[in-house]
Amino acid sequence: MARAPLLQLSDISLTFGGNPVFDGLSLVVQPEDRLALVGRNGSGKSTLMKVMAALVEPDRGSRVVSPGRAVGYMDQDPDLSAFETLRDFAVAGLDLGEEYKVDMAGEGLKVDLDRPVATASGGERRRAALVRLLAAEPDLMLLDEPTNHLDIQAIAWLEAELKQTRAAYVLISHDRAFLRALTRGTLWIDRGQVRRQEEGFAGFEAWRDKIWEEEDIARHKLDRKIKAEAKWAVEGISARRKRNQGRVRALAALREERSSQIRRQGVAAMELDSGPKSGRRVIEAQAITKIFGDRPIIRDFDLRVMRGDRVAFVGPNGAGKTTLIKMLTGEIAPDSGSVTLGSNLMTAVFDQARMQLDPDQSLWENLLGDREMRVSGRADQVLVRGQPKHVVAYLKDFLFDEAQARAPVRSLSGGEKARLLLAKLMARESNLLVLDEPTNDLDVETLDLLQELLDDYDGTVLLVSHDRDFIDRVATTTVALEGGGRATAYAGGWSDYQSQKSPDMPEAPRDGPDTSIKQVPASKPAPAKTSSSLSFTEKHRLDALPGIIDRLTAEIAKLEEFLAQPDLYSSEPVKFAKGTEALAERQQALTEAEEEWMQLEEKAEGA
Repeated sequence: MARAPLLQLSDISLTFGGNPVFDGLSLVVQPEDRLALVGRNGSGKSTLMKVMAALVEPDRGSRVVSPGRAVGYMDQDPDLSAFETLRDFAVAGLDLGEEYKVDMAGEGLKVDLDRPVATASGGERRRAALVRLLAAEPDLMLLDEPTNHLDIQAIAWLEAELKQTRAAYVLISHDRAFLRALTRGTLWIDRGQVRRQEEGFAGFEAWRDKIWEEEDIARHKLDRKIKAEAKWAVEGISARRKRNQGRVRALAALREERSSQIRRQGVAAMELDSGPKSGRRVIEAQAITKIFGDRPIIRDFDLRVMRGDRVAFVGPNGAGKTTLIKMLTGEIAPDSGSVTLGSNLMTAVFDQARMQLDPDQSLWENLLGDREMRVSGRADQVLVRGQPKHVVAYLKDFLFDEAQARAPVRSLSGGEKARLLLAKLMARESNLLVLDEPTNDLDVETLDLLQELLDDYDGTVLLVSHDRDFIDRVATTTVALEGGGRATAYAGGWSDYQSQKSPDMPEAPRDGPDTSIKQVPASKPAPAKTSSSLSFTEKHRLDALPGIIDRLTAEIAKLEEFLAQPDLYSSEPVKFAKGTEALAERQQALTEAEEEWMQLEEKAEGA
């Protein structure tokens, strides 16, 4: 017997500002579906997800959720105004005794849930929204860019959670590795319609290219037929006017069919001009140290960056990646050590916080408001790599239409804002690019183009990113910040770093130059420590286990208290079953943690 769908949209049409977003769109989400929702920036992915969540009302069509099923949505810009702390927001709506789910998700996503809402950053608010969704455990989760503002460790935790969940979900994400690992089907929004393929994101690009190729062949045949019929009409219609009116009408119908075909959105005409060459040695850092209070960001760090290098910086949020780059580019000074910059450097920066965009100004005003892009005496021109160009013409290079030029930046999607920031970046001549999370919100096609531009760029690139696939495609060196002031440089990208790093990396000594960073060649991983003493990883684990054991003990106590309610089994059998299952999982995890602690403690005493 077929299972009822979780969610069904039928004949959905929606118009914003006179422009149709969807027209006659229909889709079905089944239990256990794991779907990637893909499409160009501005195609309506986030809008469609809001329609699925009943947050946007369509002009026409219906939305049906199966009785007894819950749909949860992760808001990109959650409203926390009614709450004092992030925890208050995250636990809202949970039943008594289920607060432990918030603590678990908060730990995995690295959210300080006790932070007051008033001081929380946008990234912390979004992570709190994700915690709230995961703790609620709806039957269908709608996740719009859940990996934004997560570091790689938190992304790995979320990936593991979604792999084991029983819920269905629909994912929007720029992170290809994340989508490939998690999805079993693909929804593709293309020119107001949605197509579905029963294969995960790994097969999307081949599927898309095949459809586009078939469209091009059909369009070419239609053009040839119109050309032949038009030639007949010009040469023979006067002799056979009456009996061939039907053929004339058929020609008109063919022309109408051709004109009604919606053109595919093109690829942004982005260009990177590396400008005059820099010196061969771009950056030389020697034994630099930076400490904030009692927290070391980097200690005795040596790095040489040569012209043409692409250096990626990875590590947990707060590890100091952006601070390190600011030291390497001379924006802030190290506490000790020295940074020497090469000659003839021209730096261009793509910033993580989008601080270079005024949300209340129009796209036009944001470009003209940039002092470096103004053309003296021309209110409609911007300076693009040394040459004046009309504002609208330049915006069209980045796929913005004329109507959008006067729209406020706040009306743009996340991907469109990223494209506008790239337009500002690429108007400058540069030979050193600093890219802080450039891939957030970009669609697949723009990511591909950005990668190609960086491949062909003659200058040097410093990159901060949590996008593992993008790092693999771009980086020639990966610097991993591991906490405690330690850093290690590895040849290659993310996958190379994963294969080269030693699982038993020793803790770096605190004194002496060049002890905390070493260039590890791809062919020669660092040697592992012997088993006679605790490795750095084991020592760190031994220190962490008491806290894990305490947390599991507290969760078990809460679950036992919850399950001890006298009428729970009879009145809420589903909650009782879930609580029992969660209790068994925590008890098993506690047993394993205690055994691991005993083994490591014995090993430490033996050493």
